[in-house]
Amino acid sequence: MIKQTSILLAIILTIVGCGTKQKNKDTVMDKDIAVITTKFGDIKLEFFDDIAPKHVESFKLHAQNGYYDGTTFHRVIPGFMIQGGDPLSKSEDKSRHGTGGNAAKFFGIGSEDSESTWDLPAEFSTTTHARGILSMARSQNPDSGGSQFFICVADANFLDNQYTVFGKVVSGMEVVDAIVSAPRDARDNPDDRIEMKVALEDKK
Repeated sequence: MIKQTSILLAIILTIVGCGTKQKNKDTVMDKDIAVITTKFGDIKLEFFDDIAPKHVESFKLHAQNGYYDGTTFHRVIPGFMIQGGDPLSKSEDKSRHGTGGNAAKFFGIGSEDSESTWDLPAEFSTTTHARGILSMARSQNPDSGGSQFFICVADANFLDNQYTVFGKVVSGMEVVDAIVSAPRDARDNPDDRIEMKVALEDKK
């Protein structure tokens, strides 16, 4: 009787545990806001799940897994944008900054067996690149978004339908402005590291 009770209890705990894991996953994906913490203050971002669901999901998964923590804003251009999210920017070797990063899971681009090849398919929309817009960086190929993102500090309509918009700043543009004004080198990389930590939270 004791053995049967123990087995039943183990089964119940397993079911409850699985339910908790699923709930936690759903809760993370349901978060509406990302908070990027920097030495200049916090930037709060709201996501556009409706127009770029894959980009939003990848960003949220990276935030959940701590992928962005310790990375830097490695490219700042006054009158244009700030860019970050490259895991290689955790290194002091600035020559590698801006050359790394991948999607948080396989979205059909790259080899499913090789995480480093995972990219995001373009999700272009009619939403314009206005000041405060969050968009995904990429290479020449439209379907090459990875983990690197940028925030516009001014309107940049020439990027429309070429880069995927997936969110916007809802508070902390003064922090974005402080970051873009930081002294930088010839490659637009800030002289002093501007590290970030990214967390997710519910809209209040």
